[in-house]
Amino acid sequence: MTDEIVTAAVSAARPRRALARRGLRESLAAYGFLAPWIIGMVAFTIGPVIASFALSFTRYNLLQPPAWIGTQNYEQMMQDERLHHSLGVTFTYVALAVPLQLIVALGLAMLLDQGLRGMSFYRSAFYLPSMLGASVAIAVLWRQMFGADGLVNQVLAMFGLEGASWIASPDTALGTLIVLHVWTFGSPLVIFLAGLRNVPRMYYEAAQVDGAGPVRRFLSITLPLLSPIIFFNLILQVIGAFQTFTQAFIVSNGTGGPSDATLFFTLYLYQKGFPGFQMGYASAMAWLLLVIVAGVTALNFWISKWWVFYED
Repeated sequence: MTDEIVTAAVSAARPRRALARRGLRESLAAYGFLAPWIIGMVAFTIGPVIASFALSFTRYNLLQPPAWIGTQNYEQMMQDERLHHSLGVTFTYVALAVPLQLIVALGLAMLLDQGLRGMSFYRSAFYLPSMLGASVAIAVLWRQMFGADGLVNQVLAMFGLEGASWIASPDTALGTLIVLHVWTFGSPLVIFLAGLRNVPRMYYEAAQVDGAGPVRRFLSITLPLLSPIIFFNLILQVIGAFQTFTQAFIVSNGTGGPSDATLFFTLYLYQKGFPGFQMGYASAMAWLLLVIVAGVTALNFWISKWWVFYED
């Protein structure tokens, strides 16, 4: 009887061991496929993040070993007037460019949602600027368009208007970059269009029966039901706008001019880190930017409970 019990126990244990071995093999295979991503994440993301945090407490010029200075870089940022100015330029850019871009994207998405012919062509054509907007080629083209002899002034001359170099004036240089950001509305447009397709048509039909006009339908139906999509686009575009660098670098030839009118925080960080060989100070600036972006994002999430409507 005892032998039979032992034999039965051994027989029952064999399938469990086989399942465990198969599960181990599957886990090893999964981690093998994930290994390139994990190695890349550690080597190119987590590692540099940790290194930059450590460097932010040092004086490091890329040529000599880092020297520990504690919180001096952060204390210096409190007194850096040019850094404060760059923050003002960046916040102005974000506060103007992002809402304007979302308004244009939503307006065009509503127009395309009317069932125009050639929808695939329009969707691709409108999305193309989002793919090219941050490229060096587009930034160079933008600098030429808004130059003294650029396309913008040539068009104005056709109407008898004389224009100056838009990128050479402190009053208009930042505005040209805002226009460039608004022009890259393709990505939020595609997302808005997908959201509009999910709004039930019966709501609009019921509103029309009740006599609601286009404005009332937009305010009472479209905006509330589309608010999660608007919030999603807002978060993405705000984070991206804070990191804008290429456009300002190319348009101002890396100076942030004229008169620091286009001195974005990221551009000033670059100036400190590479031409200025102050990599420790630049690392501290990078962490300040991280805190700012995280704070603005958290603020948007907190405010969203008063205006974002989730149907469920």
